Amino acid sequence: MMNEIHNKRQVTAKVIPISIASGRRNVLQSYDDMIIDKRVPGWLVPLLERLKQLKNILVNNTQKIVFFFCLLSLVSCKKESLDNVEDIPGLGGDTWASTPIDKWVFDSLTVPFNIAVKYKWDQFELSVNKTLVPPKEEKIIPVLSAVKKVWIDTYIAETDSLFMKKYVPKFFALAGSASWNTDGTITLGTAEGGRKVVLYVLNDFRTKGMTGYVPSDSFGIKRMFHTIEHEFGHILHQTIMYPLDYKSISVGFYTSNWNNVSDAQANRDGFVSAYAESSPDEDFVEMISMMLVEGKAGFNAIVNSIPAGTSDNNVTQAQAISRLRQKEAIVVSYFKDTWGIDFYSLQTRVRAQVEKLIK
Repeated sequence: MMNEIHNKRQVTAKVIPISIASGRRNVLQSYDDMIIDKRVPGWLVPLLERLKQLKNILVNNTQKIVFFFCLLSLVSCKKESLDNVEDIPGLGGDTWASTPIDKWVFDSLTVPFNIAVKYKWDQFELSVNKTLVPPKEEKIIPVLSAVKKVWIDTYIAETDSLFMKKYVPKFFALAGSASWNTDGTITLGTAEGGRKVVLYVLNDFRTKGMTGYVPSDSFGIKRMFHTIEHEFGHILHQTIMYPLDYKSISVGFYTSNWNNVSDAQANRDGFVSAYAESSPDEDFVEMISMMLVEGKAGFNAIVNSIPAGTSDNNVTQAQAISRLRQKEAIVVSYFKDTWGIDFYSLQTRVRAQVEKLIK
């Protein structure tokens, strides 16, 4: 409303040109009226003539002279040097005294994998149009330690450290709360170009053995690793695309209205989660993340939970199960043929590390 009112008010600005006031010219013109005759001492005549000439130069070239001095002023500013830039406030980035958190990050993530972590609050690393809170510092090491054990170490065990050094995102930004969207959904994590990962909801992170832990906290733990595995799945398929046959399995069933569908309803149509219905790419990485975090038994439980009958979209139980098994087979072969990774072995390792945190 304030902007609308402001826009309706037309502000008229007066433009004052750079010039010499008219009264000044009359004063200087009086020298031309001066009569130099024999009453004027001879030694004063050359001086008066010189004053006339100087007056004419000033009147006729005033604007040029003003412009010259302005230009001279600008040139002199450009020639100024900044000798002691170290003393200028605000340059050089954020600085703070190193803490045990910084040392842990440096030793565990920066040195071996060249990963930088920003946990100090910086809204511009996140979505500036969202209301977020900083992460609690006591959560940083437990979260990142769990991330390393569940995600990085398990991939290294199936490949080697060079694989993760090459493909792991190099910058992590952390937020304490979830990022709520206008449609009522929340963003739990993002990956930007395979180089930066943003993790949210750190302040709710509690594992077995931490103060206040209850079994229901396992949902939040699995959700965090679901997000990480999901985003890393994007990095992998954006590097080398998965087989295009995958996109034909559920063709015609992808929808932008996925947020109004429950996971159970999505399962009945042959999707591992509701979000998998949003696009083939999201479907593919949702399969990766759900299969890894839930483990083989957990994924089988999802498949076996599909009830008899037909879904609202006329998909039978047998068709839904077949679709999920086809997707599973392509994920497994993609990891083997493209990356040389035994997916089921990786799945066993990931699930074992998850269970250490929740059971």
